[in-house]
Amino acid sequence: MTGGLTARRIIGAVALVFVLVACVPAEPPLESYSAETIYNMGESELAAGNNQEAARYYGEVERLYPYSEWAKRALIMQAAAYHADKDYENSRASAQRFIDFYPADDDAAYAQYLLALSYYDQIDAVGRDQGVTYQALQALRAVIERYPDSEYARSAILKFDLAFDHLAAKEMEIGRYYLRRGNYGAAINRFRAVVEDFQTTSHTPEALHRLVEAYLALGLTDEAQTAGAILGYNFQSSPFYEDSYKLLAGQGLEAKARGNGWLAQIYRQMIKGEWI
Repeated sequence: MTGGLTARRIIGAVALVFVLVACVPAEPPLESYSAETIYNMGESELAAGNNQEAARYYGEVERLYPYSEWAKRALIMQAAAYHADKDYENSRASAQRFIDFYPADDDAAYAQYLLALSYYDQIDAVGRDQGVTYQALQALRAVIERYPDSEYARSAILKFDLAFDHLAAKEMEIGRYYLRRGNYGAAINRFRAVVEDFQTTSHTPEALHRLVEAYLALGLTDEAQTAGAILGYNFQSSPFYEDSYKLLAGQGLEAKARGNGWLAQIYRQMIKGEWI
């Protein structure tokens, strides 16, 4: 008797739940809302830190109200929302779509900057592949060259210099590896790349010093002396010059340009003010 009563109560309670659920009004479809309302839903989600949900609402504005002013605004905000969520691929796609659709719009500079950031923010330790760094440099250069008067140009220049420095650091890391293992030819190639291609970075003084080390190890004293001369002319206060000076002096050599090799050519350019 008690068991049957309990079962009937359970069934009754379940039925009551279904009735209550059935009475709850269904959420109106997004199609019933205006573009502005859906856009504001995205803004609310973005403010709450729900970046993916915000991006979804912005995407719905574009889908339901294409070619409208709200769709244009939603597209750039979708790129920003994806970037805030570290969804760089989708951020890049939205930003590129904005540039393609609205190249003359005031927010095109911001779209290009977001596109550049989608690469730049993935630059990691210099020990990793630097392909993304080259892509960041290209995208940042586009901001600098296409939108030089925009509010993003200065930040793009700073980030460009930092990304450029990353590439030089990669060359130095590999060069040091070869130098430690006595593979002097391979080491010289890496340090030469820094001197020739990344001479404005902070790694140039060390690259010149490592060239002095490598050339001395090979017995190529003209090249070692010339590398020391360039180092002394441009970076005399650097501790790397002091180390190079000691290495050269220890073999009775001076930091003086000699010969006609690639370093001697750089030395002549330097004297003319055409290098660094």
